Parts: sequence; C-alpha cells; structure tokens
Amino acid sequence: MSASRPFQPARILEITSYPPPRAGWGVRVEFLKQHLEAAGHECVVLNIGKSRNIPSPEYETVGGAADYVRKVWRFCRAGFTTHVHINGSTAKGLVLTIAAQMLNLLCGRRCVLTFHAGVKQVYFPRSQSPVLWPVFWLMFMLPRTIICNNEAVKAKIREYGIPGRKIRPIPAFSRQYLEAEADALDERLEAFYERFEFIVFTYVRVRDGFYLETLIDGFARLAAKRSDVGLVICGVAGDINPVLWQTVERAIEQHRLAERICIIDDLPHEHFLTALKRSSLYLRTPTSDGVASSVLEALAMGVPVVAAENGTRPAGTITYAPTDGRALADAVDRVLSNREEAIAAIPPVPVRDTLHEEATLLAAS
Repeated sequence: MSASRPFQPARILEITSYPPPRAGWGVRVEFLKQHLEAAGHECVVLNIGKSRNIPSPEYETVGGAADYVRKVWRFCRAGFTTHVHINGSTAKGLVLTIAAQMLNLLCGRRCVLTFHAGVKQVYFPRSQSPVLWPVFWLMFMLPRTIICNNEAVKAKIREYGIPGRKIRPIPAFSRQYLEAEADALDERLEAFYERFEFIVFTYVRVRDGFYLETLIDGFARLAAKRSDVGLVICGVAGDINPVLWQTVERAIEQHRLAERICIIDDLPHEHFLTALKRSSLYLRTPTSDGVASSVLEALAMGVPVVAAENGTRPAGTITYAPTDGRALADAVDRVLSNREEAIAAIPPVPVRDTLHEEATLLAAS
C-alpha cells in the first residue's frame, strides 16, 4: 500500500447461512470471514440459516423478519456493505435479499451479491420461472458486483438483461480448503473404513434434489455385484425431510444394506478432508450444485469423482443421469474396477486463492 493511500479497513456484513450445519456456502463464508479478519477488515455474519436462533460469538442471530430488518438497517447505518448470499431455489430468500439490498442503497452503498449453485435451480434461470424474472432482474440490478460459480452461470444471469461487466465468476474453492491437517476419524467411521477394500463417500442433505432414492437404488445394484464396497453417507443432520428419510430407511432395509452403509452427521472440515482422501471414490448426487467445492477438493487430492450430470461438472468427473440408479452403479463399478487409470486420467485442478480474490473485491466496495 502506498504512503499516499493508507490502508482503510472495510466493514462487511455477510448475510448468509452459517455453520452449523457445515454445508453449502456456509463453509465458504466461514473461510471468507477468517480471511477478511486476518487482513484487518471487520466482518460480521448475520446468520439466516438453520442455526440462526443459536447464540454464538461467530455471528449475529436473527429472531424473525422484524429483527432481520432492524439488524440489517443498524449495520448499514454503521457503514457496513452488505454481502448477500442466495441461490435460485428459495422465494423467501429473494425477499430477504432485495430487502437487504434496498436498505444498503438507502445508506448510500450498493451491496455485493453472491449467487450460488449451478445453471438449473427451482426458479433459475429465466426459463425455469418466467413469472419471477422481474424479481430476479431487480435482485441482479441492485448490487454493484455479482459473484457466481462459473461462466455458465454468468451467461444465465446475463439473460435477465444484466451487464456482463458486473458479474464475476469466482469458484467457491480455494487453496486454503486443502491446507487443513489430516485428522483421525472417530472409532465407528475408522472401523467401517477398515472393513471394506473400497469406500464410496457421499455428502447429502435429506431433501429433494439430492436424489436419495436413486442413491440407494444404485448402491443396492452395486452391492449385489460386489462385496468389497461400503458406502459412507455424510451430512444426515439438521434440516431433514422426515418423510423422505423414512423412505430412504425403508429402502435400506428392503435391500438389506444396513451393514454396507455408514451414516454420519456433518464433519469438521479437517475430518471431512481426511475421510474424502481415504475414500476410493467421491459420489455427488445433486444437480443444482453447479461445480461444487467438494468435487474440486476430491479431484485436487486425486480422488475419482462420479457425479450426477448437471452441465457444469469439472473436467475429470465421471457423470451419470441423475435419476438412473443403474447408470450410477455402472459408473461407480467402472471406476472402482479401473481405479488407477481413473486417478491417472484426472487433469490438474487449478487451485486459485479465490478467498483473496473475493476479499479484495469486497474490500473495494
């Protein structure tokens, strides 16, 4: 920094879900908050996720709509720039986002918006929900800058009439994600890894869009052909659709898979990386997730990835039709049967310091 332009710390209000649970963009914001604060900036998280009512020194709680508006207004008046996180699968999120954007604008600043996930979501892109295009147009026009997953998502945002110059593709993956030291797994998970020659690891949420019935059907087909494979299902906690989970449990019982599947809660990031690195293959079932940072983590560590096709999977990913259990089983079987070749075929993964890129963008706001 030159002497004529001394360092000016930024004040950033992150409006987002935040761990727990440790999923999605909440983990990204956790890394980003640490990076901003290490650089001397002030970063406050307004937690609108599942843990929003749980007091924590890591974030501000939100007690309801009135509390949300009151707190956003307070921080905007105190000189904070809002950094709002949203995807295209939540109508409520659209309302909260536009409200925060307008409050920030009333205080003389235009916010930064991060639009998460991939090219096909519940209400996004424009072709998915034409009736909501004016709402999306407004949400995309109000920010000074929009951050998105990749160039494919940028192209879909531009279909709303948004200038490309304000849209910055920054993957939700950074070199810091891989810097966590390896950590021991708990005894139950360790014992499961030792029982099988091959471990398929997957991270899910128990809700629509993760194709859990296809997951169990596909693994049942695989298990019928191979006795050397176990499945670890991570992330079964927090926001669970109880009806869907009962369906999954019945399918596991029907196919007699209980001894072949290990179901676990969210893992701290260092434990997640340890489990991922020790796995034979990473299986990714949703289609609305875009590239997915966990997919890039796996590929960067040399772990083969089989994922539901969504049009934006990175090079080196083996894909299958998302609702086809047979195709899932066949893809996993091919990779496990030729794992060394699959590893050798993984291209180098660009490992950028995207946290620095994003923090620099926010600090200039």
